[in-house]
Amino acid sequence: MINFFSMSRNPQSFTDALHSRVLVFDGPMGTELYRHHVFTNRCFEELNLTDPKLIERILTDYKEAGADVLTTNTFAANRPNLEKYGIADKLYAINKAGAEIARSTAASAANVLFVAGSAGPVAGVANSGADIILEQVDALWDGGVDFILFETQPSRDAMERCAAAMQKRPDIPYVLSCTVINGKESAAGEPLSRLLAPLLTADFTPRGKASPAANFIAFGLNCGSGPEGLLAAVEEAVKITSQPLIVQPNAGVPKAFEGRQLYYCSPEYVATYAMKMVGLGVAAVGGCCGITPEHIAEIAKMIKPLAKFRTTKSVLQAVQNEVAEQPETPFAERSRFAWKLSRKDWVTSVEVVPPRGFDLTEIVNKCQKLYRHGVDAVNLPDGPRASSRISSLVAAQRIRQEANIEPILHFCCRDKNLIGMQADLLGCAAFGINNILFITGDPPKLGLFPDATGVFDTDSIGMTAVQRRLNRGVDVGGQALKPATAAVIGVGIDPTALDRRRELDRFKKKIDAGAEFAVTQPVFDPDALLKFLDEIGNCPIPVVAGIWPLASYRNAEFMHNEVPGVIVPDETMRRMAAVSKDSKETQLAAGIGIAREMIERVRHRVAGVQVSAPFGRVEIALSVLE
Repeated sequence: MINFFSMSRNPQSFTDALHSRVLVFDGPMGTELYRHHVFTNRCFEELNLTDPKLIERILTDYKEAGADVLTTNTFAANRPNLEKYGIADKLYAINKAGAEIARSTAASAANVLFVAGSAGPVAGVANSGADIILEQVDALWDGGVDFILFETQPSRDAMERCAAAMQKRPDIPYVLSCTVINGKESAAGEPLSRLLAPLLTADFTPRGKASPAANFIAFGLNCGSGPEGLLAAVEEAVKITSQPLIVQPNAGVPKAFEGRQLYYCSPEYVATYAMKMVGLGVAAVGGCCGITPEHIAEIAKMIKPLAKFRTTKSVLQAVQNEVAEQPETPFAERSRFAWKLSRKDWVTSVEVVPPRGFDLTEIVNKCQKLYRHGVDAVNLPDGPRASSRISSLVAAQRIRQEANIEPILHFCCRDKNLIGMQADLLGCAAFGINNILFITGDPPKLGLFPDATGVFDTDSIGMTAVQRRLNRGVDVGGQALKPATAAVIGVGIDPTALDRRRELDRFKKKIDAGAEFAVTQPVFDPDALLKFLDEIGNCPIPVVAGIWPLASYRNAEFMHNEVPGVIVPDETMRRMAAVSKDSKETQLAAGIGIAREMIERVRHRVAGVQVSAPFGRVEIALSVLE
């Protein structure tokens, strides 16, 4: 039943939410109506008046699945379309009712949900004038939507007509979402570069000057392609536009079965691609044709942890009045690794993954070998790719004691709350483990424990600030800590991130929070790293380059296709493919050669290297460092 006392819009702006966190949109209304035995010869939009409870039930299913945005059942509720059914006189009532149903459903949620007023393309180019567009927009706005979603637009011209109309409604925010075919062009055959070009519309002055559309808040890509096709489009789109991007793929390509068109993409398959899209920097993910509440539930389960650290949360409480910060231990005195960085000596480290069991004999032996060969430190990942392994802190302590080599402990924000994380940092100080690399961490869904939850009380920026305060003798709660810790604060950076603006912005925030050195993601393209360093400018902290020697062509394919945040350039793939039919030794030699070339190309710009040991084989890393 519609609650007409809950029709006011959200006090929080949808625009603000879009910029501050990852949002989950709902799926299509048409697919669900068909599943509820409403056939395509009906006017789906008229159901807002004739069967509002059915529309409310479908929206409730999406709400309970975890959607942050509910979309009105008004996709084709424009005058030309309603005229086909002889109900154009009900246009205002249909649209307003559709908005009210969605608004009421959203208002019943425990958390804040937004309502998108759906407006699809108007049939017939000649008939899509501003008046036709605005009579639907006005009815939706009167019904309480938070913004207008012009979805499934077939061309740039269609989007510009919508934008031109919306200049007459400057107080109503809107999104322009276009159909993308084959992951690369509009239904009209236009490239993404035209579809997503900066939006300028006529301002209706006598001179007809072009001006930006102030109430335009985001571009969207929807329909036309399944998850794989839209992922390809996203990879290009994030390079073209600085606007937030909303992506709503179909559930693959439908297949005919007993006279019906069915979609066979599983919820987990769609959600996996949603994760990849979010990793590329999209602001929101939902679904289009064939997507169901089950798909949305899996998407929400997978990307909601990411939404928690889209922006940095301040976790430090105010310092208590009687507490004074202590002077920090001089950087060079905190560890041998810090001493070498302070002298601008070349530093070397090797990444070794802790075992799944509790026998540390093998990893200690490997670290002893690295120490004998003059390696400065050992990097220890913390639950890499959301895997469950022995505590990296325990492994670091044993290595420090028995291998006489300094560990660089990766510290992940995923698995513990703020209390537990501070406790571990104090444990590091007690053990003399002072080199710490703060990372936000992969969501649990990426690993073998899909039912585990991610905590993410804060991210790597927040934990960097926590550690700096501990170094000054004050804990998270603002209380005195004696003695102060003496951690060497490291952070990660990704020079190949497609969302480069966000990566650069986050890196600057990490430095402001207290970062003292940085380690890059494995970089296979030296030009990408050098360009990133140029964009940083005069970097105030030393940067250590991550190097991954490819063990084989198959290893290169895995890194290129499966490891988030890693891009293997085409030239490297070609070089590894050229030896793919040769022996394993020949392929490994090629990978080592590429890694050595990488080091030589960037040596003059970085403070040192962190070399990974593929499959735990530290001799490969040593071969790179020779």
